[in-house]
Amino acid sequence: MADSFTLPLRPIPEKRERPDTLPVEIAQINNQWGSFREVNEDVLRNKIAEEEEKDGLDEVDESDQDATDLDSTERLEQLYKRRAEITQFAMQAHMETMFALDFVSLLLSKQAPRQAETSMSAFLKQVAPLGSLNAEVVNPPPKPESTIKDISAVSRGWRIQNFNAAANKLLQAASRLETEVASETRYWNEVLAVKDKGWKISRLPRERQSLGVQYGFLEATPVFRNRGLASLRRAEDGALLLDEGLIPSKARFVRVRVIQDGKLSGRSRPTRSTFNGNATIEDRILQARDTVYEEELFHELVREARAIASFGVTTRQNLIQIPASDNLEILLDLVDTDEDTSQPEHDISQQGTSLADGLAHTIRILLAYAHRQNLRRRTMLPLPLTPKTRPVPEHQLIRPALAYIKHMSDVRWLQSLLKDLFGVLQSAGLKPPAYTARVFSTKRQKQTSSAPVVETLIGQFLTPLLSTFHGKLLTPRGSFSIAIHTNLSSTPFGTTFDVSFNMPKYPDLESPGKLSQREEVEAAINHLLLLDVVFTISSNSGSLKSESDKDQAKGSWEAIYPQHGELLIPSSKSESRKKMKIALSRHELSVEIYSVRCIDGTGRGNWEKPSSHSMPHIWKPSPIAGSPNQPSLMDFVSAAVSR
Repeated sequence: MADSFTLPLRPIPEKRERPDTLPVEIAQINNQWGSFREVNEDVLRNKIAEEEEKDGLDEVDESDQDATDLDSTERLEQLYKRRAEITQFAMQAHMETMFALDFVSLLLSKQAPRQAETSMSAFLKQVAPLGSLNAEVVNPPPKPESTIKDISAVSRGWRIQNFNAAANKLLQAASRLETEVASETRYWNEVLAVKDKGWKISRLPRERQSLGVQYGFLEATPVFRNRGLASLRRAEDGALLLDEGLIPSKARFVRVRVIQDGKLSGRSRPTRSTFNGNATIEDRILQARDTVYEEELFHELVREARAIASFGVTTRQNLIQIPASDNLEILLDLVDTDEDTSQPEHDISQQGTSLADGLAHTIRILLAYAHRQNLRRRTMLPLPLTPKTRPVPEHQLIRPALAYIKHMSDVRWLQSLLKDLFGVLQSAGLKPPAYTARVFSTKRQKQTSSAPVVETLIGQFLTPLLSTFHGKLLTPRGSFSIAIHTNLSSTPFGTTFDVSFNMPKYPDLESPGKLSQREEVEAAINHLLLLDVVFTISSNSGSLKSESDKDQAKGSWEAIYPQHGELLIPSSKSESRKKMKIALSRHELSVEIYSVRCIDGTGRGNWEKPSSHSMPHIWKPSPIAGSPNQPSLMDFVSAAVSR
């Protein structure tokens, strides 16, 4: 067990009072016996004798007093008398002290009237004027010549020493003034140089005696607008120093990284390199301006990213993730310039770097455009006052660039789809007419006289994007049109495909209209081209007759279910009939022949089986069109009719 803890409960012993000090005892002796000058051996012996006699009388008196007690009234009277004597003695001592103080003050008023007047009484000021009393030595003793010479030599030495000290101080003041003039001249020359470069120089709001340079943007967010003013301090040698209170020590910028298929494909570079310790004041001002601009840019990017979180944009502590397309992701973060230069570049491609640099320039240009719009709104007439505060909308920085990337991704996907489908048809021997594509076919706005050309160009970039595809079909007077709309700034958000076509052979067939999913668009285009192929076979199979009458009697293919790609050869002589089924996709075109019996009124067979004379045939896109080893679709159809 641990040692027991004991606590004493006895009271703390009080310390005895300290004995009186020697000055106190001397003061008591003076009050009781008088001054020490009047004390001698005879006086002390007489005092001792008187005390002994008094003690004897007191004992007798006390014994008598014990016998007869005094009246209480007499005791009070005696007490009052003693009190009056003490008070009178104190007043007398005070008066004597004041008389002595007035005498000394009046004597000193000849030499120091200001100080002496503060200690004089009011009565003395009225009776005796200041300096009316003086003291001086009458008939001083003559001084010897040696003393007079010594005093003269000392006085002369003191005067020479004081003159030398004054001369040295004047020389030091002159050199210091010369240095100060040189420093001030250099300081103001550098200030004027900064002003000549176009920077705004003004007084600081809270330090009117100091100058500052406005390197920020007046139309920025209030937080960053207040940080755009830094004071210009002067160093000891007169050099101009930029106050680093609100300026970060390192340059920072918004880095854009492109992730392609999970790998880093491109990365943007800082617009300006870092400066070392020998940088000029203009370089430091430029670095401070760029850093504040980049911090404001990232702040606005985070605000906008939170507003468009429905598009899959996520934000973290210092990172913004933007899913641009299927296999493309964009990362935005705010880093130091030194941190970015130390990363390897082994997986970076030229295309990814171009995309990252283009996106980095785009968001900076859009922020400058937002500053222009703020300036324009501020110079216009203010809106009516309302009790509710109007919300400040987020700047459109990510949405235009994201809309452009998404639009290009959808356009390339549609181009790839049409290329694959037309390639399949060309491999089957069909020759579909070429389609025309107009990418970014948005109508340009007419430039007004008030808006600059740059603002008009950026305003067109902020409008919804539109691309159109037009083409003809194999069917006479048949055509199709696909319009891709992309809008991320206002409702409806996202990309829509407006698919429309004209099929005179099928007037009841309606266009699907606006579609939002790629699968729906692909299915609609496949269905349209399948109908075109079915109509082409049914319209051309009548002219593909064999030379014999037997072949002529077999007839031609007729479309019974064109929406399903089914064709039939009608014949009344035989119960067994031939049926063809066509399937079209972006990867292949397949045709299969069936034997059908017991055709009902709708054209369906109760019993179907593949024909033993014909096997399914598949056409896939090949780089060599019209290969002799692969028959065309019409040759295959003609052979199927002749069998």
